Amino acid sequence: MSCSSDYTTTAPARLSRRVAAGLLAAALLATAAACNLGHAATSDSAPAPTAASGLAASSADAKVPAAGTCKLGSHNGQSLPDPACTPGTVNPAVSQATIADTICKSGWTSTVRPPTSVTGKLKKQLDTAYGLPTTTEGELDHLVSLELGGALADPANLWVEPGKIPNPKDAVENKLHSAVCSGLVPLATAQKAIAGNWTTAFDDAGLRVAGGKVCLRDNPAKCVTGRRGDEDGN
Repeated sequence: MSCSSDYTTTAPARLSRRVAAGLLAAALLATAAACNLGHAATSDSAPAPTAASGLAASSADAKVPAAGTCKLGSHNGQSLPDPACTPGTVNPAVSQATIADTICKSGWTSTVRPPTSVTGKLKKQLDTAYGLPTTTEGELDHLVSLELGGALADPANLWVEPGKIPNPKDAVENKLHSAVCSGLVPLATAQKAIAGNWTTAFDDAGLRVAGGKVCLRDNPAKCVTGRRGDEDGN
């Protein structure tokens, strides 16, 4: 009888402990799974990579803004893109570490320039986005130029710059390119300056231009020397 009594009092207790342990293990597994899912979701929703300049890298999923949603601006009598539509994006293959093999290598921009079948279509789409007639005279311009490592065919780096070609922005791009390839300023500095406001890019990059010569504003004796790469990658 004592054995029977022991069984009836201890077996349920042991069973309860086993059930509790099982429930605890299940809860721990569920928590771990939830944490893993949380980490996966965080990873999937991570922002697009950015360059040292703070500009986003080009995106294959970028869309042209809707018709009439973008407005041209101006500064010092020159046209500027709408920063909400054309903030400027960069080519992830170009960094300070790769400039010798990319933008500062002669002929490189011609190997990456999008074909006219692509740019012609984009110009019409961006004319519409900016509320311009599709016959508008102007250049489909890379805000961050190809010679400064700009994104190739990303609408966020493109706008229609009204006026004749070549235009004043082209000269700014060429001089910034020379400053980068001669080691006068870092690539990121030039990219950020041209994307922010191309009409003030020299000042924003800490440069001064006098007599066609590009020098550091704080050290006028330090200037661009020679030429490397292409100066036609706008």
